[in-house]
Amino acid sequence: MTVYIIAKFTIHDRSEYDQYESGFAEVFAKFDGKMLSVDEDPMVLSGDWQATRSVIIEFPSKQSALTWMMSDEYQAIAKHRNAGSTSTSILVNGLE
Repeated sequence: MTVYIIAKFTIHDRSEYDQYESGFAEVFAKFDGKMLSVDEDPMVLSGDWQATRSVIIEFPSKQSALTWMMSDEYQAIAKHRNAGSTSTSILVNGLE
């Protein structure tokens, strides 16, 4: 079943976050994911949205998403994401 990771970030140290971003594409290409959206200016339709970046990623399965997130390669760059931003993310199932 297709799954989606939906994340929002508040970037507070752009240089740290840029280190994460510079290594992201190379690591991500090794896995089965597809970037659907990266937006630093989303249109808020309801509620309060304080994040400075939103991201939506598609994976063919929950296992493939978790394999990417837990991989040594991703964890090596994720430390820069964690140092440069705070985030909230969820994994949701697609419709059959």
